[in-house]
Amino acid sequence: MKIATFNINNINKRLNNLLSWLAKAEPDVVCLQELKAEQRAFPADALQALGYEAVWQGERSWNGVAILARHHTPVLTRTSLPGDPQDHQARYIEAAVRGVLITSIYLPNGNPQPGPKFHYKLAWFERLIVHAGDLMASGAPVVLAGDYNVVPAKQDIYPTRSLDNNALIQPQSRQAFARLLAQGWTDGLRKLHPEGPLWTFWDYKLERWPKDKGMRLDHFLLSPKVSDRLVDGGVDRWVRGQVNASDHAPTWITLDL
Repeated sequence: MKIATFNINNINKRLNNLLSWLAKAEPDVVCLQELKAEQRAFPADALQALGYEAVWQGERSWNGVAILARHHTPVLTRTSLPGDPQDHQARYIEAAVRGVLITSIYLPNGNPQPGPKFHYKLAWFERLIVHAGDLMASGAPVVLAGDYNVVPAKQDIYPTRSLDNNALIQPQSRQAFARLLAQGWTDGLRKLHPEGPLWTFWDYKLERWPKDKGMRLDHFLLSPKVSDRLVDGGVDRWVRGQVNASDHAPTWITLDL
C-alpha cells in the first residue's frame, strides 16, 4: 500500500497538478491538506474519473482535509479532532482503508508567535497527543499522516537564522512533536532516511525553491504494527517544480501488507 500526504494549497486552483501527479505516481491512499474549498466545492467527480473515492471535510476559503483511496471507498471514522467542540476549523479527518486507520492532519501554523495563533497551535497539538495516545492504546494499525507545520530537528531545515522566531521551529513545537513520538510512534521517513535533508516544503518567497532552501513539515507517524511493514518512502520533488505548483511536494511511504 502506497500512502501519500500532500498539502495541495487550494485543490481547485491546482486540480490539474493533482490529477497529473496521481496519474503518474498512482498512490493507493492520499491525505490532502489545505483544500481551501467548502464541502460542496470538492472535485469528487474529477477524482472518481481517475479511480479515487474520497472523504473530505471542507471549509470556505481556508483549511480543509481529505483522504482519497484508489479503487476503494475510505470508511470515515472522524471529521474533527476531539477535545474542543467549539473548534470548527477543518484540520483533521480519519478513515479506514484496507484495514489501516489513516489520518489527514493539518496542524495550525502558529505564526506570528508569540500570540493567539501560536497558543491555538499548541492547544491543538495537546488535543492531538491525547487522541493519538488513545489510538496507540487501541493496538490498531494506524498512520498519522499530514502537514504537521513542525520542523522536528535542525537537519529538517536549510541552514538559516532568519526563521528563529518562526512558530514551526520553536522549542514548544518541537517538544510537542517529540512527546507524540514518545508514545511509540515511528517517524516513517526518518526511519528510512536517517541522515540528511528531506525537504517537503519550499516557500514561494525569496527563490527558496530554485535555491533548494526547504524544510520538512509533512510527516508519517506509524504505530508499531505499521512500522514493521514499512519498506520504502520519499518525496516527489518534481511536483514542486511544475507550473502553478503548491509550495509543498507530495511525500509518500510504502507498506508491505
